[in-house]
Order: sequence, then C-alpha cells, then structure tokens
Amino acid sequence: MSRPRLTVLAGPTAVGKGTVAAWIREHHPEVWLSVSATTRRPRPGEVDGVHYHFISGEEFADMVRRGEMLEWAVVHGRASYGTPRRPVEEALEQGMLPLLEIDLQGARQVRTSMPEARFVFLEPPSWQELEHRLEGRGTETEEERAVRLETAKVELAARDEFDVVIVNDDIRRAAEELVSWMGSH
Repeated sequence: MSRPRLTVLAGPTAVGKGTVAAWIREHHPEVWLSVSATTRRPRPGEVDGVHYHFISGEEFADMVRRGEMLEWAVVHGRASYGTPRRPVEEALEQGMLPLLEIDLQGARQVRTSMPEARFVFLEPPSWQELEHRLEGRGTETEEERAVRLETAKVELAARDEFDVVIVNDDIRRAAEELVSWMGSH
C-alpha cells in the first residue's frame, strides 16, 4: 500500500471548514486531523489541544524561528495561525489519512513545502449564505465581519488553485464527499 498523502482543506472565512472537520473527527476515526496553533483567544466552546493549541505570540514566534511550523500566517491582520510540522510528519509515517483544515495563505505555503499534498477548496452555496453564516456566528464585531468579508472575496477567487471544489451546502454531505475523495486519491 502506498504512503498516504496529506489533504489540505481550505476556503473562505465562515464557509464551515471547522464544522466539516469536526463532523469528520466525530464520524471518521480513520482520518487524522491536525490541530493548528493560534495566538487568538478561544471562542466559546473551543478546547485547547482539541480545536487549536492556544499559545502566546512569543511562543508562536519561537516555533516559527525554529522551523517547527509546516505553514503559518497572520490571518485577517490580527492573529497568527500555524500547523506544527512534527505531528503531520508522524501521522504520514504511521500511514494515517491526514487532513489539515487551514486558510488560503497556509494552503499556498503547504503547496510549496509539501507539493505532493492534495488540495480541497470548500465553498459556500452562495455569497449571501456566506454573509449569513458569518453574521450568525456572532463571534465578531461589525468591523471584524467587514474585514473577513473582504478577505473572503479574495479567497473565493483562488478556487482554481485547488485539486477539487466541494460546496458546503450540507455539513454531512460535504464531509462525506471529502472523506470519499481522500480515500480514492
């Protein structure tokens, strides 16, 4: 059996990447989900080490300096996010089916550092639905939502950089399509 390849899931803000990944975590134990590190504060219900590794800006900068991040970026001009390299490499060595759920900047860095990875773009069924989801989260101020929507316009324009596009019109359906695609490619 050939060694599995890393699958990268990206898409615009509020498209539901985290929700799809959480559904996969709950229903597909054969998929190993990477846990990103971030300098942002936890949202309600998020658990350190499960949803993200919540770390200080200084600790994040040290990891970047030591080359311990597979990818990293400052997102929405605010917080830093990154993927610790070692757990991904260990998952691949152990023959697991690894999935990274990251932003567009990070996906582009992974394409450079790990070109054999596969790239999946998660898109909303419509722009109006994306706006509705972002507003419905209730986790950002009006100003933050405006910044995220501007970022989303740029992110949506990058869909052609990906190997496959999955529309997130239903969480379960989108998650199952992603897992099925991972297993067949």
